[in-house]
Amino acid sequence: MVENSSGGLAEHQPPVGEALSVSKTFGETRALTDVSLAVFAGECHGLVGRNGAGKSTLVTLLTGLNRPDHGSIRLGGQPAPSLADRGAWLERAACVYQRSMVVPPLTVAENVYLNRPTRGSKSQLVNWRRMREKAHAVMLEWGFDVDVDQSAGSLTVEQRQVVEIARALSIGGRFLILDEPTAALEKAAVERLFDRVRRMREGGVGVLYISHHLEEIYEICDRVSVLRDGALVLTGKVAEVSQANLVAAMVGSAPPRRVTEIEAVKTRREPGRELLEVSDLVVRSRAGSVEGVSITLRAGECLGLVGLDGSGSSTMADAIIGLIKPEAGTVKVRGALIPPGKVDAVLKRGVGYVPQDRHARGFAPQLGVGENITLTVLDRVAPGMLGLISSRERDRIARREVDKLQIVAGSLEQPVSSLSGGNQQKVVVGRALAQEPSVLVVVNPTVGVDVASKEALLDAVGQARDQGMAVLLVSDDFEDLRICTRLQVMVRGRISREFNKPPWDRQELIAAVEGLTPAGERV
Repeated sequence: MVENSSGGLAEHQPPVGEALSVSKTFGETRALTDVSLAVFAGECHGLVGRNGAGKSTLVTLLTGLNRPDHGSIRLGGQPAPSLADRGAWLERAACVYQRSMVVPPLTVAENVYLNRPTRGSKSQLVNWRRMREKAHAVMLEWGFDVDVDQSAGSLTVEQRQVVEIARALSIGGRFLILDEPTAALEKAAVERLFDRVRRMREGGVGVLYISHHLEEIYEICDRVSVLRDGALVLTGKVAEVSQANLVAAMVGSAPPRRVTEIEAVKTRREPGRELLEVSDLVVRSRAGSVEGVSITLRAGECLGLVGLDGSGSSTMADAIIGLIKPEAGTVKVRGALIPPGKVDAVLKRGVGYVPQDRHARGFAPQLGVGENITLTVLDRVAPGMLGLISSRERDRIARREVDKLQIVAGSLEQPVSSLSGGNQQKVVVGRALAQEPSVLVVVNPTVGVDVASKEALLDAVGQARDQGMAVLLVSDDFEDLRICTRLQVMVRGRISREFNKPPWDRQELIAAVEGLTPAGERV
């Protein structure tokens, strides 16, 4: 018996999605063991757990991509269709994944009605006008304001997610799974997503909300379930489960050690020589422009660059590393001018880089852990004219980073594609640290990783800072900012405010990121 968002009870309604004592094994790996979970109409049910806990496997069972070895799946009180009947599954359950599933060359309307075009009453020809009208109506019904005639490739990350949600709802299903929906969203977009979830909940949709961000669970969910090592270890009302108990359930022990802002300041050394100087940088980018920004970064510093989507913070990182060629301005590393738009020159000068999207830019999925970690130090593992790789040197460097970051892998030869998301991200950070850079540029390093992995990643970056590296950390996750020695906030392509004395006042920081002055006025 579950209370819905309006305070009513769904006791007479079967769950919109339900797993009954399901178990699933892949080879020798037991992914799920006797897991039971129910999502009711009008509720948002949170699902949390560390990477490898079984969340993804459970999603594949609830969406018909896999069949449980034992137990059963029920949708709307009825037995699940056969795996071959994809149409029946789509009518009852849908998932919006962390990685976008829209087709960029198609329009928004074509994506909403992908593989099920609207046809004329007496013809098999597609009725394009009617399809656009229906897509527009679906958007309006759920509060989505997107031009259905524009190409999906021109949409922002948030708008693509909107299209995927609209696609799921247009089929008529009332069980929606959101898998890490905020991983690529900025703060303002997250709030808009929450508003949409509340609206869907009020409309009778049952939402299974999967997230590594525990504060989101407390803000948007009615109930929460925890998976650990393939078993369900906790289910309860969010209001009755403390965050400490939730973390303890996830890790199987007391909550992991957390470094506070005060402790982080005590462990750092005084800033040394200037290692990075960015002067009057001007960049035009769809992801966010930069309007004449200058920053300096010294050895032993960690500068946090904070801003909403489109503020220009991530564009700054791309321009510094050479992925985007600026229209004006200069970048100097250790006093030497770097040619604009030249990634190889930046890396050779001693700049390490952790990209925002690990899947697109972070690693070579089919290569092993050791090969990925040493991609940036080939001159060390393959010295000499012949370029023959020294497996001993490669393994020595890779093992050092594996131990430092607590990467869980069967061997250094295991393909990175087979690792959990948290361990994949550790490999990406390990690759950047392996080159022993003097400057480290890190963009959203803990997106989509579990609590323990987040701690290991931030500890590694904090240690690099304390050893004299200059770190530029671009993030809007306030948990990441606790390793920073100072912060700069970007709004509309400019530095709007600076914070020089940690710990950071959360309320002031949120106001600054949203573009408000200390007096509460809009920047």
